Amino acid sequence: MIYYGCDIPEDCYFDLERDVWIRFEGDVAILGMTDVAQTRGGKLVNISFKKPGKIVAQGKSAATIESAKWVGPFPMPFTGEIVETNEAGFKRDVLLVNKDPYGAGWLVKVRPTNLHAEGGHLLTGAAAVEAYQKKIVELGVKCFRCVDET
Repeated sequence: MIYYGCDIPEDCYFDLERDVWIRFEGDVAILGMTDVAQTRGGKLVNISFKKPGKIVAQGKSAATIESAKWVGPFPMPFTGEIVETNEAGFKRDVLLVNKDPYGAGWLVKVRPTNLHAEGGHLLTGAAAVEAYQKKIVELGVKCFRCVDET
């Protein structure tokens, strides 16, 4: 679903408050910044990831994101062990999340440790679309993506 230029994939789960998308593959969750988050943050200039094997609590940072206008945490939507980061992808192209937030721009893969107790706030499908549409209007966001200059 595209709304004001913002992509809201109905097959993802969303932590609306933290602007994180989640896609589950077996016992692993792939996490990334939403289209709204990458637009609000602007072009990324650096990402520092926590190391695989580290358990990160809900709300704590799995990575530090730096853009030209913002530096801040990439917060965990639930407690989990980092099993993989996309550090190599971002070393090749720091703008991955600005170009493809729901694909090549994923940030971390985690193994949730307390999803049953901590996942009740996650939204998906029509509920996620409706909630993000309201957030987009409230924030006055119109999403855009970086493109290759070749």
